[in-house]
Amino acid sequence: MTDLKICVGSACHLKGSNDVIEIFKNCVHSREAENDVVIKGAFCLGHCTEAVSVCFNDKIYSINTTTAENFFDEVVMKYIGRSQ
Repeated sequence: MTDLKICVGSACHLKGSNDVIEIFKNCVHSREAENDVVIKGAFCLGHCTEAVSVCFNDKIYSINTTTAENFFDEVVMKYIGRSQ
C-alpha cells in the first residue's frame, strides 16, 4: 500500500485540489487499485506557485485537472507494477 498525498491548503485548493482528488479517486476505482493506493490530504507541500502539489513516493509533483489521469497512469500505476 502506498500513499498519494494531495495538498488541500489554501493555494492548492484555489488551483483545484478537490477536482484533482476526485480524478484520483476515480482512477483508483476504475483501475481496481483500492488495495494498492491510499489518497490522503496534506497541507503545504512547498510548491504553492505552480499547480496542485502532489506527493508520491517522497517526490513532489505539480498536477492539474488535465494532467492528473496521465500522472496516475504513468507514475502511480507503474510504481505499483500495474501500468495501463
